[in-house]
Amino acid sequence: MILEMCYYGDPVLRKKAEPVEEITDEIRQFCADMIETMQHHSGIGLAAPQVGRLLRIFVTNFSHEDEAGEFHLSEPKVFINPVLKNPSDALVERSEGCLSIPKLYDSVVRPLSIDVEAMDLEGNLFQESCYGYQARTRMHENDHLNGVLFVDRIKGKRRTQLEPALRRIKQQYAHKRA
Repeated sequence: MILEMCYYGDPVLRKKAEPVEEITDEIRQFCADMIETMQHHSGIGLAAPQVGRLLRIFVTNFSHEDEAGEFHLSEPKVFINPVLKNPSDALVERSEGCLSIPKLYDSVVRPLSIDVEAMDLEGNLFQESCYGYQARTRMHENDHLNGVLFVDRIKGKRRTQLEPALRRIKQQYAHKRA
């Protein structure tokens, strides 16, 4: 089932998500619905708060970027109660967008690599070391679990320049919050 998206200005996007206490059939179905929603919107990641649920869950289907800069999608992957560790000292500035902030893209500085520890749908703990855009997608989605949007990482004059577009998005999608 395709879930209803929450858009910039929706208060749920600014709240911290709660840990998943038990992986139930309802949680498994919710994750399947998140994946279907992400794919429906042609996204490479989606966090539970983006569909109105304050749970520490995100899904991705981004695997890697090749030497030519082409993105490759993988089978969708579920991250339950993720913990990000060991961000690299090396930082990279790249363009990001967000399904909750439609048609707005801008450069964000993030660590080049990160380690992620999370549970899968069976409750098994797994770890992965991510690099490049794969690391960026994990960090972007994890930010959502903490009430942080990619535009919050843009500072100064550039952020000020984004404000009119953000106000338009907030106004355009206000009816979704009513």
